[in-house]
Amino acid sequence: MYAEERQHDIVALARGLGRVSVSELAGRYEVTSETIRRDLDALASKGLLSRVHGGAVPAEKLRLTEASLRDREVESGEQKLAIAERAVSLLPRREGLTLLLDAGTTTAHACELLPPWVSAVVTNSVPIAGRLAERHELNVLLLGGQVRGLTQATVGAMAIATLADIRVDVAFLGANGFSVGHGFSTPDPAEAAVKRAMIASAREAYVLADAAKFGADYLVSFAGVDEVDGLVTDQALDPGAVAALRAAEMDVHLA
Repeated sequence: MYAEERQHDIVALARGLGRVSVSELAGRYEVTSETIRRDLDALASKGLLSRVHGGAVPAEKLRLTEASLRDREVESGEQKLAIAERAVSLLPRREGLTLLLDAGTTTAHACELLPPWVSAVVTNSVPIAGRLAERHELNVLLLGGQVRGLTQATVGAMAIATLADIRVDVAFLGANGFSVGHGFSTPDPAEAAVKRAMIASAREAYVLADAAKFGADYLVSFAGVDEVDGLVTDQALDPGAVAALRAAEMDVHLA
């Protein structure tokens, strides 16, 4: 393996695992520790990794802020639509299916794609509830609680209490970032709490997230990669990242 290929692989591993060590990388690639240190220094100089004692972490390891719903609506539109189409194709085909749609721009794309056998949708998204309410054949339940202006999602004790009392067949959740080490994450603790309750209320739970979010760790992890039934993402996800996720027993669906 050439140095450039090895370094590309190291970045993917760091983003997936959250941290890489010199000793583990030297063993993995069968090179000396000095060679790995030079690789890490080169990647750090390019802003791709941050050096820490004994190894490195992604430069963007911890993120605390998030874009507004309006800003996110114009990002990666084609990928998000493809992800939503792939996610909807995973829905079991049986009459009376119940679905939970988390707030987010990727999950919102599923609104126009729902098959006729979906009978009810639960959501914490004010915009999604408004769009689906026009479909008179659907029963739409909007979770109560405080509305976050940034994401237009309901959060808080009322939403969590309602989720504790219901059971849905499938849940589609959004995430701000994902990695093997930190799982699926979001910067807001209140939204993370609602997402955890959503996973608990569903027989099957899938996270819908575009490949650009891989390797981004936000403040609060709401699920490990082994705590949901699958990830639906796009073809741009690096093959090394796909391999790392699947090695962690994550079912990855590429759109």
